Amino acid sequence: MVKNAFISLITQEEKEENKGSVEFQIFSFTNKIRRLTSHLELHKRDFLSQRGLQKILGKRRRMLAYLSKKNGVRYKKLIDQLDIREPQNR
Repeated sequence: MVKNAFISLITQEEKEENKGSVEFQIFSFTNKIRRLTSHLELHKRDFLSQRGLQKILGKRRRMLAYLSKKNGVRYKKLIDQLDIREPQNR
């Protein structure tokens, strides 16, 4: 597994000053999700990683729901920037 396979969309200066922002947390969750997904393609029976992936997906989904309620413009911009689709409402 290659750790540096994902290109960072956020510069180092932005990382230092915005580590607690919702956008940065969603961005870091997305990187973790992509890394775990590529790992699980090679190791299909790694059930602990599957559980970790499900937990991170749930956290990202809740943060995206929070951001969409608070600020729809920032939400749309982040969805487009990270190239993730909008979650479907039930």
